[in-house]
Amino acid sequence: MWTCWGKGGILRKQSGAESPRHHETNGLRRRAESRTDERKGGIQQTSLPSLRAAEGEMERSGVEDLDARLQALEKRVCGELGKNNRPVKCAESLVRINTALANTANKRERVKILHKKIEDLLKYLDPQFTDYIAVPDAMKLEFILAEEDFLRSQAALLEQVNNLQPLLDSNHIKAVPELTTKVQRLSQIHIEQQNQNEELSAEVRRLFEEYNKMMFLLSKQFTQWDETLRKLEAPKQGQPIE
Repeated sequence: MWTCWGKGGILRKQSGAESPRHHETNGLRRRAESRTDERKGGIQQTSLPSLRAAEGEMERSGVEDLDARLQALEKRVCGELGKNNRPVKCAESLVRINTALANTANKRERVKILHKKIEDLLKYLDPQFTDYIAVPDAMKLEFILAEEDFLRSQAALLEQVNNLQPLLDSNHIKAVPELTTKVQRLSQIHIEQQNQNEELSAEVRRLFEEYNKMMFLLSKQFTQWDETLRKLEAPKQGQPIE
């Protein structure tokens, strides 16, 4: 008789009576399965504390990284410690370097000439300078002629502003700050009068509506009276009543 033992599916021939070796193998297998179950239970019980420990470790590592970055930033801003274990101040070092460079520039004529030509150097180093050189004069002239009307209109406006310059410098314009209080008071009066005007306009509209209603009623009443008189006068004149 053949039997299958374990997950591997090992076939073993079984005789009528079980051997001691077979009992020993079954015992070992049961102990191994019980240990496996115990390990699974231990893992399930310790999963939550291990996760909390991992989160705490991540937080500590994040704080340590932030501390290291702050120290690096302080070293770059304040400088590292010198020979006397004193912090080197960057501002003082930069002032000394600037003073030394200024003294060197004042003593050497070539450096002075170079300082005078810095603007030209910046102009030549500008990436758009090549485009400025590459554009021929004929094309520049075409650009100017294309904007001729606009340039003429702007020139006319500038000439008009120049002609009106004396008016801007007159005493009346200069006295505007002194008249600001009066203008504000007049503005307040104007606002009040505008509100009164709106109220009067509403009152006039109301009176016109009442007048129109009254005229409508009067015309209707006169029409009724006219009809009544015609009915009364019709038998006397021998006319049929319409």
